[in-house]
Amino acid sequence: MIDLTMHEEIREKNIQRCREKGIVYPTFAQMKDPSLNPKNIEDKLAKTGLWDVDPVNLFRITWKNEPVEKGGKHYGVNYIEIPREISGTKARIFALVGKWFPTGAHKVGATYGCLAPALTTGNFDSTAQKAVWPSTGNYCRGGAYNSQLLGCDSIAILPEEMSQERFDWLQKVAGEVIATPGCESNVKEIFDKCHELNAERGDNIVIFNQFDQFENYLWHYSITGSAIEELLNAEKISKGQLKAYVSATGSGGTLAAGDYLKQRYPEVLVGAAEALQCPTLLRNGFGGHRIEGIGDKHVPWIHNVRNTDMILAVDDNDCMDLFRLFNEENGKKELLEDGVTKEFIEKLELFGISGIGNVLGAIKMAKYYEMEADDVIVTVLTDSAEMYESRLVEMNKARGEFTPKDAAGTYQASLMHQTMEHAKELSYYDRLAVHNLKYYTWIEQQGKELEDLNAQWYDREYWTRIQALEPKIDALITEFNEKVGL
Repeated sequence: MIDLTMHEEIREKNIQRCREKGIVYPTFAQMKDPSLNPKNIEDKLAKTGLWDVDPVNLFRITWKNEPVEKGGKHYGVNYIEIPREISGTKARIFALVGKWFPTGAHKVGATYGCLAPALTTGNFDSTAQKAVWPSTGNYCRGGAYNSQLLGCDSIAILPEEMSQERFDWLQKVAGEVIATPGCESNVKEIFDKCHELNAERGDNIVIFNQFDQFENYLWHYSITGSAIEELLNAEKISKGQLKAYVSATGSGGTLAAGDYLKQRYPEVLVGAAEALQCPTLLRNGFGGHRIEGIGDKHVPWIHNVRNTDMILAVDDNDCMDLFRLFNEENGKKELLEDGVTKEFIEKLELFGISGIGNVLGAIKMAKYYEMEADDVIVTVLTDSAEMYESRLVEMNKARGEFTPKDAAGTYQASLMHQTMEHAKELSYYDRLAVHNLKYYTWIEQQGKELEDLNAQWYDREYWTRIQALEPKIDALITEFNEKVGL
């Protein structure tokens, strides 16, 4: 699970490194409630840019940053409500907004969740080892960024077909950048590269694999889950009104917020979205797709499949077409004519491609269950359009100008006529079948123990034991900061 074994000699090196570089670690409690931050931290943030490579930005790893590029304070949770002119459903759909994290994506939180326990226990030596971040996009961005903030070197691994923006930015921040063969769904090739690095470099690296790091699960369970709960309280949503939470499978991390919600809203359904072009959960399928950041062809080790109620396969053509609709001038004009307000159109830059996929999954779920006007679904905009501007250039070059006719067709086909096709409601044995797929990736290929695989399904306290580690990790962080003495 999460290794909190203490290694005092290495821990002392990390303490000294933080003392030299002026690094203070935020606790989980502070990421949930930034009002707990020390005043001197808040004073520094008032002078610091959101993306600045400054250790104080560790305290911006929260859903509650003021939505500005520099000097922002903390306030309520960043979220938006998707208007019915976009969703085409009666249900209310809310989405957390990931753009206002450092690096512009919520994955920076999961990477901190992985690094902090390793540094405060001495399981990772920031003075001698490199942190390896295998990823399909945003996770290695967050990992490389946090590594810099925390004074350690990094290796970012991601598929070669990811957007150019990702590579350009990583070249400035990561110690090394490794491009593996294939596209978004080529996750095994990333794992293979990790094995290769392990064989070559051994103790000189530590691999923080988002797909099997329960720290990733715990960060989203606690921080993303509590942010959604605050959203619901702010909107005065009752327990009976919250019908569903939808997230792409990805690494399995963001889905962990569904576990948090189920404990507090027992009737809520959790929908796992994936690309129709790679329907791994839907029909044990495979293939390449263009919804960057969600991963495929396996079931993540940290995905609690017992709590997944529905699989929602989203067509990547819809995602790409809608990305054009939301960002091209003819698309915005069409939306204005269709009743979308100018104020909301200005917010469309908050939608990255995977965020659009999550919203489409929520629309499918609303239509499948014939949800009414007082029913609520929550999802996540993991990043923003800022990550994918090169994709617009590529599509315009390949397809030509996005015309008013294209815009009208996309609005009708990809939004108003989005169907519940390729949505599957899971029975107990459907869930078990998805869970059992973990065997082939994690037992046969990656060397996990069969006993652990079975425990994930049959041990009713398996996941709650992970959740219960949060106070212990916060205590470790607090003690570490006291030793640093800043």
